[in-house]
Amino acid sequence: MKITTLIENTLDKEEKLKNEHGLSMFIEGSDCNVLFDTGKTGDFIENAVKLNVDLKKTDILVLSHAHYDHCGGVKKLLETYNIKPKLIVSKYFFERINKYHYSDGTLKSDFSKEPGYAYIGTDFDKEYIKSKDLITEDVTTDILKISDDIFVFSNFNKYYNFEKVNENMKLKVDNEYIVDTFDEEVALGIKTSKGLIILLGCAHPGFLNMVKTIEERTKEKIIGIIGGTHLIEADDERIKKSVDYLKESGVELLGLSHCTGDKAVDIFNRECKQSFTNRTGTILELD
Repeated sequence: MKITTLIENTLDKEEKLKNEHGLSMFIEGSDCNVLFDTGKTGDFIENAVKLNVDLKKTDILVLSHAHYDHCGGVKKLLETYNIKPKLIVSKYFFERINKYHYSDGTLKSDFSKEPGYAYIGTDFDKEYIKSKDLITEDVTTDILKISDDIFVFSNFNKYYNFEKVNENMKLKVDNEYIVDTFDEEVALGIKTSKGLIILLGCAHPGFLNMVKTIEERTKEKIIGIIGGTHLIEADDERIKKSVDYLKESGVELLGLSHCTGDKAVDIFNRECKQSFTNRTGTILELD
């Protein structure tokens, strides 16, 4: 089992790959290959070539949620290679693609450069996927087994009130903007000899909520967490509570990516010996 981070916010150490505000990881399993998210622009494809990852051997494409920085490379992937991976998304995914970020103009972000509502959803819909003859499997259960050692998790419980949804993240429904609760977000689980490793896209429902839900449902030990934890907007108290949880959890591997934010990454890397920056080009070999 091997996990390769094809693109991420942080530049690779040798500065030979492209980086961007986005995330894409490739999982080479014992019986299938899974592409988890596609970044923002499709530049992950160029990186894959340099990393000797053959995207033509993608069996399954899993999209964590319907934001442009996780789904922005889908069209480029399908128009670059003549492949037809099975698409696995939440049953809510295509109902939730009309996403926006609201800014009052006081803060600049990767989402909104100007005051008002900025579109941050996907650049494709269900009809586009059908036009490419992809088979889509909707995640309708809490746990979906996609291979002997890879699982998709959805429908996360709320355990920690300090993991709040960003109220500036909106869905446009019937010309009305409502707070996005990210019901469509899913996570990947990889079973190893020691326990489960969880792969997160952005963890908008709260990464501790997601991890605890998976732990409760599977009764498996969570030994690793890789990906976005969406602590970029978190205050010091939330980051401290997250660090305290990780210290007590028994998690042996914490690879922080994308929307974790520089401040949270610095604190985790300083406070947790198992923490590291899961940057563009990171390769993890698993038993």
